[in-house]
Amino acid sequence: MPTTQLPMEGENDPEAVPRCVGCGSPVQRLYVQYSPGNIRLMKCEKCKAVADPYIECEFMIILIDLILHKVEAYRHLLFNMLYLDSDAYKGVLQSSVLAYIFLDAYKISFLNAGALDFSSLLSAIWCSTKILTGALVENFLFMLFILVGLEFVLNFSYNIKRYREIMSAIIISSYLKLFLLSTMVWEFPLSVIHIVNVFVLSSNIVALRVVTQSKISWCVGICCLADGVKILIDHWLLELL
Repeated sequence: MPTTQLPMEGENDPEAVPRCVGCGSPVQRLYVQYSPGNIRLMKCEKCKAVADPYIECEFMIILIDLILHKVEAYRHLLFNMLYLDSDAYKGVLQSSVLAYIFLDAYKISFLNAGALDFSSLLSAIWCSTKILTGALVENFLFMLFILVGLEFVLNFSYNIKRYREIMSAIIISSYLKLFLLSTMVWEFPLSVIHIVNVFVLSSNIVALRVVTQSKISWCVGICCLADGVKILIDHWLLELL
């Protein structure tokens, strides 16, 4: 029976080719489909291992490996599941951006709950505006410092598509912020917010390492510097509120 090779989304774009999750090398195809439900995973020509075994894994397995910060899972998510010009990418990115801003705004309101005044409609609108503005400003500066750090420390050349890829990786890798939703249902100490922030930061570091293929030490330094700016903005908002 002749084989049917399914093209990957973004395959016509040389910068959007799938990657081997083991070594990060570009591969022509991740699998060959013989019939519906009958596929053969392709091997990487460089490391000779299966290019992406996550294709046959349940989503829960992938999620667990993402939480464990396995580089292979991040390569699967960022390179093989999502492409910059695919409909899946655009849908996930739009949802992630909205959730990213909303959860940071909620975090600010949670940390400053004692200083917020919602006694009247005007004061509630004013406080909500300041919280949302603070979330937008701190995330803008966070992204700006990461991009500037990459350009000056790692000598990245100016490339809009490359920067968009990095920003998307940071936003999507911040999925652990969803754990903040549990504080809406159950009562937690403030330390939980900081613990979630640490996990989100470590996830951002892994994602940055994957998309830039840089040394982990540089990625740690750049992300920690950018996160320090966010912490300063949070303290500034505490004084402002």
